Amino acid sequence: MTTAVGIDIGGTGIKGAIVDAKTGELRTSRIKIPTPAGGEPDAIVATVLDLVSQLGGVDKKTPIGVCFPAAIVNGTTMSAANVSKAWIGLDAEKLFEKSLKRDIKFINDADAAGVAEVRYGAAKGTKGLAILTTLGTGIGTALIHRGNLIPNAELGHLEIDGIDWETRAAFSAKEREELSWADWSERLQKYYERLEAYLYPELFIVGGGVSKHAEKFLPLLRLRTPIVPAVLRNNAGILGAAALASDH
Repeated sequence: MTTAVGIDIGGTGIKGAIVDAKTGELRTSRIKIPTPAGGEPDAIVATVLDLVSQLGGVDKKTPIGVCFPAAIVNGTTMSAANVSKAWIGLDAEKLFEKSLKRDIKFINDADAAGVAEVRYGAAKGTKGLAILTTLGTGIGTALIHRGNLIPNAELGHLEIDGIDWETRAAFSAKEREELSWADWSERLQKYYERLEAYLYPELFIVGGGVSKHAEKFLPLLRLRTPIVPAVLRNNAGILGAAALASDH
């Protein structure tokens, strides 16, 4: 089935749309609802149900994919970023399935964005390993090898010089320390060099809101691996979740 629903749960907003999973095009307008204050599980599930209802035309056979800001193992959320700590250790996939009355695909948000960029965006056509990095409050990562996702790669937490490097190289660090683009790029240089040394990727894709300013920092990096900005921006999570649901 090529039609699927993609839902992207974030700390401030929950977004969703009906997607043509073959082409990566939205079949409806994107709907966004504020994430309930506190980010508690029952409140977020209720908001997702409201969003699906607003989309309309979602029958029981339509696959639904949900992406979420956590490491996810066998449907259980192992962490929680910008949502309630009640998610940690929760069988979240079953919680959503019970409420939505169907099987779903439940996936980490960076992983969903990575899948979308490989299928429809900046990494389409890559033959080897593509690595998506999202530079925001932290550093999210997704590994896709020959089109196959290697889930839950938390490589933003690489330790460099004895430091969890996302605390130095995330975009939030640039803002917090009022770094110039050049000074920040030196920190990014260390980070991407380390990824190259460990994984020898074919391509880096840089996502997150700062990717809109890619021309200010990507040309300053000296890497053997091509590095490009993500192209799907705020729709990446929706598209990736829908694509994986259609495979499910």
